[in-house]
Amino acid sequence: MEDRADWLVMLLIGLLLLIWIVYGLRSWLFKPLPARVPEMPINDIIPDHPAVDLLEGAGYEVIGGKIKIPLYFDVDGEDFHSRLFIDFIVRNDENTLYLVKVARSRLPMDWTGSSIRDRLLPYFLLYPGCGGVLYVDVDNNDVACIHFDWDEEDSIGYDE
Repeated sequence: MEDRADWLVMLLIGLLLLIWIVYGLRSWLFKPLPARVPEMPINDIIPDHPAVDLLEGAGYEVIGGKIKIPLYFDVDGEDFHSRLFIDFIVRNDENTLYLVKVARSRLPMDWTGSSIRDRLLPYFLLYPGCGGVLYVDVDNNDVACIHFDWDEEDSIGYDE
């Protein structure tokens, strides 16, 4: 009888050890990547700008001014620095935050998928929790709300 109890205890210990190893491997393999920017910084200084009136007229509350996001790249040991700018941070009635880019006359937006990707995708990737990017064209009195999502239809493979 004592022999049987020893085998039962060893089996139980082995089972617990196996569960612990499987759980550890699973949590290690499927661990989410750490967020590089945990939350959106808010600049309390909101400059007087025609875009503010346009955004408020469209139903948004401007809660933050211009933010500079410094970027650093290491390419084969050579350092490169750059930055992204967000013109405003706004909130809608449902408390969703949006990033705002104001149109610049020297760099007009070409409303094609590739142009939107090239100009605005970094903001979606930097702050995936935002509701979208608002592109404000003060000259045309227009606020465009851009949302980002993955296109499942085109993601299977690529044939040249």
